[in-house]
Amino acid sequence: MNPNLIYLVQTDTVAGFLSRDRKRLAFIKKRPLNKPFLINTGSFEKQKEFVRSPKNFRSKIRRAKKSTFIYKNSYAIRVVFDDDFKSFIKKFGWLYSTSANKSGEKFDINFALQNADIIVEGKKGYKKSNPSAIFKLSKSRMKKIR
Repeated sequence: MNPNLIYLVQTDTVAGFLSRDRKRLAFIKKRPLNKPFLINTGSFEKQKEFVRSPKNFRSKIRRAKKSTFIYKNSYAIRVVFDDDFKSFIKKFGWLYSTSANKSGEKFDINFALQNADIIVEGKKGYKKSNPSAIFKLSKSRMKKIR
């Protein structure tokens, strides 16, 4: 499996494009390259390669489901708990993730199918649901962004 291809996957929240190629993801979505992408990992061990969690919030981070945390170094990281999606992510270690739609527009299955290199079909099919909650962390504060 090539991590630089664009995969269309039903995540535990939304249908999304996943890849390690940020430039292609930005080009497909028609969004600025400097806008950061979410990083999905399958374990807390992989998360440690990118960031160190503030001591005050480690327990909250370990227990949080469907939540993304933005750390001091500006990485937005999400550890996945959904079994099907987690097994897919673990094959790569980590992948950049974004919703499978043009930037600022609603989900369109035709757009998603046309722009994916590989389509990963799951039991659930493809659907748009609520995105993950986003929290910004500092050493002593946690602020809900979304």
